[in-house]
Amino acid sequence: MPIVLFLSIALQAACAIHVVRSGRPLYWVWLILIGSYLAVLVYVLIAVIPDLRHDPHGRNVASKALQAIDPQRRRRELERRLELADTVDNRRHLAEESLQLGDYLNAQELYRSLLTGMYATEPGFMLGLAQAQAGCNNYAGARSTLEDLIQANPNFKSCEGHLLYARCLEELGETDAALKEYRVLADSYPGEEGRFRFACLLRKTQHHAEARQVFEGQLKRAKLMPAYYRRKEDSWLKAARRELAQLDESGG
Repeated sequence: MPIVLFLSIALQAACAIHVVRSGRPLYWVWLILIGSYLAVLVYVLIAVIPDLRHDPHGRNVASKALQAIDPQRRRRELERRLELADTVDNRRHLAEESLQLGDYLNAQELYRSLLTGMYATEPGFMLGLAQAQAGCNNYAGARSTLEDLIQANPNFKSCEGHLLYARCLEELGETDAALKEYRVLADSYPGEEGRFRFACLLRKTQHHAEARQVFEGQLKRAKLMPAYYRRKEDSWLKAARRELAQLDESGG
C-alpha cells in the first residue's frame, strides 16, 4: 500500500474516532472519509485544536510537544515578560527556567539579583542560587550558600536542599560527613536518587557489602511501588542495576 494512501487512512481513522468520542454529529465521519486530507485538515482546525485548548491533558501534551521542538521557547517568553515588567515573580520564573535549561551562569545572576532587600534571605531563592552554583561545579560556594540558608531560616526543610548539601560534601572530599547525610536521605528522600548516591559512595569507600544491600533494597522496594513511581524513578533504578552488575563482576 502506498505510504500516502496509508497515511490518509490512518488520519481519517483517528479523526473518525475523535468524532465519536467527542459526541459530534456523525456526518463528520462521512465528510472525513470522502474529503481525505482536506477534510482531515478542516476537522483538525475546527474541532481537534479547540478541544485541546480546553482539555487540561491536551494542553499538557501540546505544551510538552512544543517544549521538545523548541526548548528555548518558554525562556524567550519569560524574557519578554521581564522586559515589560521587571517584577520579582518574572525574575524568579526566568531564574527557574534558566536553571532547568542548564544555563547556570544566568541563573546565578538572576538569583543574586533577587536576594536583596526584603528577599535577602528568602530560602527558595537561596536554594536556587546554591543549585546554580553546583551546576557550575562551585561546590564550595553552594555549600556556603546552603549553610547561610539554614542559619537564616532554621525551620526551612527541603529534601532537594539536603541532597545538594550531601553532594557538596562528597565533591569537597568530606566523605564521612557526606555518608552521614546520605544515610539520613536514604530513608527520607522521596525518590531513589538519595539511596543511589548513598550506595555509590559506600562502594567508592570500599563498603561493598553495605552498598550491595542498599542497591538491592532499592530494587526490592521498587517492585512494591506503583507503576508510575517506577516510571518516574526508572533512570535511578537502571543505574542501581548497573552498579550491582559491576559489583558482581568485581566480586564485591
